[in-house]
Amino acid sequence: MLKLISWNVNGLRACYDKGFTDIFRQLDADFFCLQETKMQAGQLDLQFDGYQSYWNYAEKKGYSGTAVFTRLQPISVSYGMDRTEHDREGRIITLEMEDFFLVNVYTPNSQEGLKRLEYRMTWEDDFLHFLKQLKTQKPVIVCGDLNVAHQEIDLKNPKTNRKNAGFTDEERYKFTQLLSAGFTDTFRYFYPNQKDIYSWWSYRFKAREKNAGWRIDYFLASASLNEKLCSAKIHTEIFGSDHCPVELEIDL
Repeated sequence: MLKLISWNVNGLRACYDKGFTDIFRQLDADFFCLQETKMQAGQLDLQFDGYQSYWNYAEKKGYSGTAVFTRLQPISVSYGMDRTEHDREGRIITLEMEDFFLVNVYTPNSQEGLKRLEYRMTWEDDFLHFLKQLKTQKPVIVCGDLNVAHQEIDLKNPKTNRKNAGFTDEERYKFTQLLSAGFTDTFRYFYPNQKDIYSWWSYRFKAREKNAGWRIDYFLASASLNEKLCSAKIHTEIFGSDHCPVELEIDL
């Protein structure tokens, strides 16, 4: 059984000061994937006994960035999706394991006024192409902050957010396309009708206190792995970021 954790830490140095090390040990995962580390090399010497770590930094300082801590030795590790226009922001790390690929991703936000929506659509098409190519070789597990609430059940206030970044028809359609390409939303696999469980809350308006959140952090898995899925969790009890960690247990 493998345990995987994904967490958008919204600045790893800030999260580190809020107990990251204790949370890391408490969750005790085989793979621990981070998004939005907002770091450059050498800014924080963070190592854990028994884990190797891999980092992808954005060219722009204090922005984006991903990391993976793993107990298991990967066959190979790659960064980005081999497209220059997408690979400057440190958004993807892929570990090739014996039986699967693990893709840690921090999807670009469409931003206020949807000023990055057009770019986001290009990213979505290219990322799907990238995943499909991997999937021809072996099953794929994708985790991270995908910056989209897929259905109305996935956010507190769907009606007022219809045209906001993360809940536009365009972004939701791209997510549907991704699932249709043979991927399972693992949380919904176990909890198809579960309401009021979210993974991100705005820092404004006491959103977390009121549980006015969005479910935008995911574990997706190739549908061929469905029978091997054991459990999925969203750790709403864990603080330290505006996101909380999400978890997958799988029998591989």
